[in-house]
Amino acid sequence: MRKEEKQEIVEALVDQIKTSGNFYITDTADLTVVKVSDIRRKCFESGISMQVAKNTLIRKAMELAGVDAGEFDDVLKGSSTLLFSTIGNAPAKLIKDLRKTGPKPVLKGAYIDSSVFIGDDKIDLLASLKSKEELVGEIIGLLQSPAKNVVSALQSGGNKLAGIVKTLQEREG
Repeated sequence: MRKEEKQEIVEALVDQIKTSGNFYITDTADLTVVKVSDIRRKCFESGISMQVAKNTLIRKAMELAGVDAGEFDDVLKGSSTLLFSTIGNAPAKLIKDLRKTGPKPVLKGAYIDSSVFIGDDKIDLLASLKSKEELVGEIIGLLQSPAKNVVSALQSGGNKLAGIVKTLQEREG
């Protein structure tokens, strides 16, 4: 591979790291072409970008993107496939789904909103993380709940008050 080609790959990886903010490093070695094609299709359907690259190029791209590549030294060995997503837990959910039919892909490490997770044992934790959209939705729901209770109490109290006023008017008149 020529130096220019390597530089293009590194630049593309830097762009994807900065754009998505989240990436997973997985091991897909020894998978058949059919299985890799299936993974690529499922990634596309889930809004996940998949990129196979040499570990030295991945390390260089992480450094240029401002990610501490040193934390990934132990995982940047052997075959590495990157999964990029704007939703932090989407690749973990996909990996868990794919693992129902086979042992790979194996999670080597993940970088989610500047947090580093190393090892395949973190897959359940990562899949259970809530996305920013889910957290915002929950917060809005929690904020709306007390307001709904107040409005509901006022409405039911208003109905009772109207009934009391009507009863008093009937007695007087």
